[in-house]
Amino acid sequence: MKITFSVIKADVGSLVGHHRVHPKQVEVAQRELQAAKASGLILDYYVTNAGDDLELIMTHRKGADNSEVHTLAWNTFKKVTDEVSKPLKLYAAGQDLLSEAFSGNVKGLGPGVAEAEFEERPSEPVVVFMADKTEPGAWNLPLYRIFADPFNTAGLVIDPKVKAGFLFRILDMMDDKFVDLKAPEESYDILALLGTTGRYAVHSIWRRYDGEVAAVASTTRLNMIAGRYVGKDDPVAFVRAQAGFPAVGEVLEPFSFPHLVAGWMRGSHVGPLTPVPIRYSQCTRFDGPPRVIALGFQVNDGKLVGPADLFDDVAFEYTRAKAMEIADYMRRHGPFMPARLGPEEMEYTTLPEVLASLKDRFSPGKDIGKRPQV
Repeated sequence: MKITFSVIKADVGSLVGHHRVHPKQVEVAQRELQAAKASGLILDYYVTNAGDDLELIMTHRKGADNSEVHTLAWNTFKKVTDEVSKPLKLYAAGQDLLSEAFSGNVKGLGPGVAEAEFEERPSEPVVVFMADKTEPGAWNLPLYRIFADPFNTAGLVIDPKVKAGFLFRILDMMDDKFVDLKAPEESYDILALLGTTGRYAVHSIWRRYDGEVAAVASTTRLNMIAGRYVGKDDPVAFVRAQAGFPAVGEVLEPFSFPHLVAGWMRGSHVGPLTPVPIRYSQCTRFDGPPRVIALGFQVNDGKLVGPADLFDDVAFEYTRAKAMEIADYMRRHGPFMPARLGPEEMEYTTLPEVLASLKDRFSPGKDIGKRPQV
């Protein structure tokens, strides 16, 4: 029997700036999802946080984009906002809830969503990734390495089911169009798109051997919805592992390299994506650095067994130390590019207000040789 695995997140207010959720926010979310489980709407759930983002992980049999499940998530975020965030005057209460006109699907309204329906295997390990202070394009490099790079994933060479390759569904987040490209034969085309992380992002990945879904990621761009900076997108994703998919170790391996991503302070800078356990999922240094947590679950008849805190491992200590070295290097650039994002990304931040105040003070270039008034 098929199950649906849904990860839905939103920033609905943070304790002390943009650094982490309040325990009472988690309590209210757990109460709402427990009631939904008792009613039979969902099979199981787990509530956690990645920095200041509240994360709802749910299993059910309703299929993707189900209005009842999305209504549950939306109402949960609203209740957390109204019962905790606003009364406690938490910062940016309800930040990701960009509309009051909810119509049965949270997509396009602020929250990030990664969900898919699949037939549960005899053993179904799923790894859920949740990031803070970055954008959907942050998944591009690790997902490519997991599903298309044999130097990362040995199964691409030695596992017959994995060796058949994977199909990448890539979304153009600016024009709202997608393209399906096949690895390995179209790997160069895949890289040509995924390297432009601010525009193109992996939406989902499918096993070509039998068309099974392998991974799904959220692709919400908050500034595209709001037309202004309201917080970084803080994406989520999940990957099915083992038994014809990449092994858990292959799924985690790309994160041993703290690659540079957009986000950090005001969503306007470039910093290292740092793999951390949940207890370190709090963004304080320059509102960062950008970080990612990974929780592993065994899905058993739709129930969630776990989680395992997969980055809570001494093997990632070197990566975290390297990320801090990179953070030091990038911060020393101050407001200069490439530590700060380029103009095409900065147009959705507060910078245009500063530039507008200078607009009338510019003079024609032909007069540049004239003596200034001092």
